[in-house]
Amino acid sequence: MTESASFKAAGVIPACLLPFTSDFEIDRKAFLSHLNDVAGVDGVTAVTVNGHASEVSSCTFDEQKALLILSAETLENRLPIINGVFTDSTLEAQKIAKMSEREGASALLVFPPSLFSKGVQLKGEVALTHYKAIADVCDLPIIAFQYPVAGGAGYTIDTLLALADQVPTLIAIKDYCGDPAYHERTVRALHSAPRRISVLTTHSSWLLQSLAIGCDGILSGSGSVVANLQVALWQAFEIGDLQLAREIAGQIYHWTRTVYIPPDFDSHLRMKVALTLLGKLPNAVVRPPLSQLSEVEIGAIGNGLRAAGLLSANE
Repeated sequence: MTESASFKAAGVIPACLLPFTSDFEIDRKAFLSHLNDVAGVDGVTAVTVNGHASEVSSCTFDEQKALLILSAETLENRLPIINGVFTDSTLEAQKIAKMSEREGASALLVFPPSLFSKGVQLKGEVALTHYKAIADVCDLPIIAFQYPVAGGAGYTIDTLLALADQVPTLIAIKDYCGDPAYHERTVRALHSAPRRISVLTTHSSWLLQSLAIGCDGILSGSGSVVANLQVALWQAFEIGDLQLAREIAGQIYHWTRTVYIPPDFDSHLRMKVALTLLGKLPNAVVRPPLSQLSEVEIGAIGNGLRAAGLLSANE
């Protein structure tokens, strides 16, 4: 059995950041250091590249391909790699999927095309068309990225169940529904489907509640900074130690309070800033139209890291 065929969507799966040089080129050296740092955390089960955390919307197809190749060559099968499929075009999604399979990915994370925000919950067959087309050209396991239904791009539970029934390579969703009640309904429905579908939470600001519902793991950009805490939280749930889980969630709380605040599009920049403060990235450059944070915002991130026990008082 190949590595991709045996891939299990479970455990802690950080989504890697993508460092850039001052002239907005990919900083290969810094990325390799970051990738090895994240992959080296004991208990991490896979890594994700070419996702939101790596500012994939600003990257060309060739850059995404190069990043996946670099990741595969560096990890040398030490960990599975999930590659993002971020595009508004189904035909381009097929191209990315075929490239992913060829260049060493173990699974795909499929983002909803922006068109879906105009009402995919009212016409779920367009989601089926998109996923079936990807599955037709690629045998890699698929993780569907679930957005908030209220925003238009999220899938109804009926659509998710139809995907589970009609797309045999769909094995999991990354749930970002943002609604605890809907989140629980989704977990219960997919876990009890004729073919059980795993649910990976990306509700990084309320992981304690999310994991208590019964999620199969965590797939989050926040893991690029606090993978060790996410692993500890996940393992506390695995052994049924709720008190320990609450203590670890308390540490994570202070970190997420400085990251998941408006505007949402700066969340991954805040993670880059955190890694510079921790001495793990040389800079926090992002590509335009994103811009740098103020000194006040950077100071708040430092305070959050200290409160979480990740940065000492004199650093």
